Amino acid sequence: MRKALAVAVTAITMVAGESAFAASTGRAADGLRDVLIVGNNWDGTADVLDVPSYERLRRIDVAPDRAERVAEIMMNPAQTPFYLFVQTQVGEGHDQMVDDMYASKDGRTLYVSRPSFADVVAIDMASGKIVWRRPVRGVRSDHMAISPDGKRLVVSRAVASGANGVDVIDTATGEFAGEFPSGDTPHENNFSRDGSLIYHASIGRNYTPLDEPSMDATKGERVFEVVDAKSLKVLKKWNMADKLAEAGHPGMSAAVRPMALSPDERWLYFQVSFFHGFVEFDLANERVTRVAELPIPPETAKLRRDEYILDSAHHGIAMNGAGTKLCVAGTMSNYAAIVHRDDFSYRIHPLGARTYWATSSADGNYCYVSVAGDDTLAVFSYDTEQEVARVPVGDHPQRARTARVSTAIFGAPPVGRVAARKLSLRAARRPKGVLLTGRLLLPKGVGLAQGCTGKVRLDLRRGGKVIARGAAKLQPRAGRCVYGRTFATPAGKGRLTAHARFAGNGTLRPRLAGRALVRRR
Repeated sequence: MRKALAVAVTAITMVAGESAFAASTGRAADGLRDVLIVGNNWDGTADVLDVPSYERLRRIDVAPDRAERVAEIMMNPAQTPFYLFVQTQVGEGHDQMVDDMYASKDGRTLYVSRPSFADVVAIDMASGKIVWRRPVRGVRSDHMAISPDGKRLVVSRAVASGANGVDVIDTATGEFAGEFPSGDTPHENNFSRDGSLIYHASIGRNYTPLDEPSMDATKGERVFEVVDAKSLKVLKKWNMADKLAEAGHPGMSAAVRPMALSPDERWLYFQVSFFHGFVEFDLANERVTRVAELPIPPETAKLRRDEYILDSAHHGIAMNGAGTKLCVAGTMSNYAAIVHRDDFSYRIHPLGARTYWATSSADGNYCYVSVAGDDTLAVFSYDTEQEVARVPVGDHPQRARTARVSTAIFGAPPVGRVAARKLSLRAARRPKGVLLTGRLLLPKGVGLAQGCTGKVRLDLRRGGKVIARGAAKLQPRAGRCVYGRTFATPAGKGRLTAHARFAGNGTLRPRLAGRALVRRR
């Protein structure tokens, strides 16, 4: 079986400025190192990436108990319909294994919300074993937030009937520590910097096909809340559609999607369902002050509202450390945008596939945008407003979170490497390598033990000429036969194509895991 995979290679390298010896050793002095953790929702894994090289340190299986959980669900007639609903309607035919995740303060434990299993687990990052598991009081777990002291998780939960809400979980024990109410389909959560407040929003029944404005009432209650983090009392509650209408923007959705706060936490920037852009909200005076409209590509403009993925036009927004620029994931338009906060001028970066989240680096100088459609993570410099790296990750990356993890588990960062603030984009003639992955679809009746054997023959071509050739061994992973290989590429420009062949039974599905591997010179 043969399928050709056209690979558009973006040549990206890192350019050294000063030595980062002091910065590297300083980061490791307390036994912790800086990383970015990317949750691969359909894969059921979390990639731990070094910062600033973005090389993968480890891939963690966040569902080591998958078989046990699925068997448990299938034996429970009350749970099975909700599991299948999440899989078919929310997960687009896939299990949702990692919606959100955070690392513990000591850098040894990873907390993960798993929508398909309606739970939160704590995973020991050294052993990969589950430390504790806490089912939420509902049928699906969703976005989380962790308190600044690392002692509490808040996790949105959806219920089949009754009151939707947000569970609060003690990170040390996995025990419930409280809850607070929400609207239909609780979604985004953020703690204030001092940990005293929780900013929360619900998005309504975004899984229904009733997406026309005339049917808006069927989406249920959608509210934005400010919650006292200690007492869990709702201090303020708004319907943002009403606030938008008061500001002269009637007919917009009340469903608040991802949000970003200004450094002084007076201004809130948030996305709403079906809208290509975002809203500026004055928290002190409780009013909408501006609305930013971002471009809609012609192919996106042709889509019906019910063709938007879970009502999202844009899903992902972050702000730089200086509070001067925003980074936006244009989900249905397959782009990222860097937007100036003062006048809402912008620069659009087409990414070629669906984007799903945006978060800023720990130092506030870079924006990470998950490109769920091609299983990569795009890195943007707020300073230059350019893409500086594209990193291969797992299947359907969604949430990305900065963290500090234990050097006892992940090793100390190398001495003298390039500091993140010195990264820049250079159109190199010699990309360091191209990573290709793929999977084999086995015929009916053929199991992994029999079918997941042998090698896939691969070659890399430029202009029809073979420039690299090799093989990749098939391996069973998460119920699939997969393969992967990194090709070193000779100097030169031009489109690369990869060809995959397999002598056994089955159909190959090759896929580009990254346009270019990130490597230091």
